[in-house]
Amino acid sequence: MNISAKELLINEEIKAKEVRVIGTEGDPIGVMSPEAALKIAYEQGYDLVLMAPQAQPPVCRIMDYGKYRFERDKKEKEAKKKQQVIELKEIQLSCRIDTHDFETKARHAVRFLSSGNKVRVVMRFKGREMSHIAIGQEIMQKFQDACSEVGNVDKAPVLDGRLLSMVISPLKLK
Repeated sequence: MNISAKELLINEEIKAKEVRVIGTEGDPIGVMSPEAALKIAYEQGYDLVLMAPQAQPPVCRIMDYGKYRFERDKKEKEAKKKQQVIELKEIQLSCRIDTHDFETKARHAVRFLSSGNKVRVVMRFKGREMSHIAIGQEIMQKFQDACSEVGNVDKAPVLDGRLLSMVISPLKLK
């Protein structure tokens, strides 16, 4: 039932000339006017819900609409809980980075990748550093090697203006 709550019409909101009615247990009752179907639903203490408005004739079901909505919302919440949200974390380097700083940033990247997030590594060139792009690419390669156990390069290092950037995505967990 992939119809959103806004599309479902219930009880008196149904304006079709005749509808195909399905009972509470899923058994077909027949084709009749919405008024007659509504009378049957009210006698059983349920609601008449328009399930398939595009069908000929439209299909209605006799059910407890409040319970149906509650169950559907509960399923949506469960599905939302099971989704894993992947964030894109950013790490900035410079071509004059020292060994300890490099190792610290590599450890941060490994931690981000281990927790399932993607990492964008950015190197900004300032002033005359633009003439040393090869050094920047070496550092990016070194960074890539440092993260190779937990991630692989999604987008290779690309120079865009004064930025050299690459994206590393986590390896699939087994």
